[in-house]
Formats: sequence, C-alpha cells, structure tokens
Amino acid sequence: MIIAIDGPSGAGKSTLGRMLARELGLLYIDTGSMYRAVALAVIQASINQNDDTTIGALASRVDINLEGDVDSLRVMLDGQDVTERIRAEDVTHMSSLISTIPAVRRAMVQRQRELGERGAVLNGRDIGTVVFPGADLKFFLTASANERAQRRFDEEHPQELTFKQVHADMTERDRRDTTRADSPLLKADDAILIDSSGLSIDEVFGKMMEAIRKKSGGRPPS
Repeated sequence: MIIAIDGPSGAGKSTLGRMLARELGLLYIDTGSMYRAVALAVIQASINQNDDTTIGALASRVDINLEGDVDSLRVMLDGQDVTERIRAEDVTHMSSLISTIPAVRRAMVQRQRELGERGAVLNGRDIGTVVFPGADLKFFLTASANERAQRRFDEEHPQELTFKQVHADMTERDRRDTTRADSPLLKADDAILIDSSGLSIDEVFGKMMEAIRKKSGGRPPS
C-alpha cells in the first residue's frame, strides 16, 4: 500500500505520517527531510542560492537515505547523520528556496519513488500529484495559517524567532509552494481533504484510519 499525504507546512503531515506508518507497518518517508538534506549540502558546499544549475547537479549526486524505523528515523547525507542539523533555521530557509528548482525536484522524486516502491507512507507537497499519482490513498491536510504557525512555533521553539516571524515565514513558504512552476502544492483531484483546524492529532488520525479501512473494504489494511 502506498499512502500519500500532502499539504502546507505545519498541517501535521509528519506526525500523522509516522502514526499511520506505525499502525500499518509501512515504511515512513518524510520527503521534506530529503529536501532539507539537499539544502544542507548546498550550505556546506558554499553554493550561491541562486545558482540553479550547480544546485541541481549537486542534488543528483548526493547520497540521501532514511535509516531506522518510524520511531527512530535518521536522515543520512553522504553517510553522515544530519537528522538534527537539518532542522536549523538556515537549512529551513535554504530548503524553501532550493525546493523550487526543477532539477532538484526531479532528483528527489526519483529517489522517493525508489524508496517507496515496496509500500510506504509518504508526506510532502507533491506526493499525490507527481511522485505517486497512482497511490492507493491520498490525503490533503490543511489548517488555518494561524494554527499552523502556532504549531510550528511550539514544536521547534525557534529561540531566535518570534511567532510573528514564524507566521510571516510560513506565509511566504505557502506562496512559493503554491506558485512555483514545477510541481506546485495543490490537492490531487482524488485526495481526501482534511482541515485539522481545531482538531486534535488523534481526531485527525481517526478520520484517516477510517478512510483507509473503507478503502480496504473494512479489512485490516496490509
């Protein structure tokens, strides 16, 4: 089974993706972490953020892998564990910029398909539309901008940023994601839309599991 979870930043994709993978015994693939790994590689190589050609070439040759189970997933970049480093603010900013580059997206899509071909829960922004358009089940998660920004602020505790700055950064990220020419963020026609505003994680998880059981004809998914 391949389950695609798309949506804007702060919609709960990562948390719910891990919960579904754990429940269903599937590989969990956080595609956002893969773009963050490329962003870190760009920073480490001191490449200009506007040099699309060099960044695209770098994305095609770096070795990015996801290791461990859903509760201890580690992001590896050229054999080094960068799980914590890629959550830094400089990587977050760079990731938002380089993820709009077509060559970067092509490289990541190819790798994501290789990782997920045996069954997986994948979250991102173009999983149901580009990476796995034939996914068994597609979800599009969203929430109000204020709620998503508050979640991000609470989760990451960015000491150097105020809530207002986190909200502004998220709004700009939403704009870039939805307007980029290559693989923009949008809901697949056959995706199930879930607005999690005012809902707990468990409530959203319940809605998703109900849809999965319905898709499986009431049988335990396998």
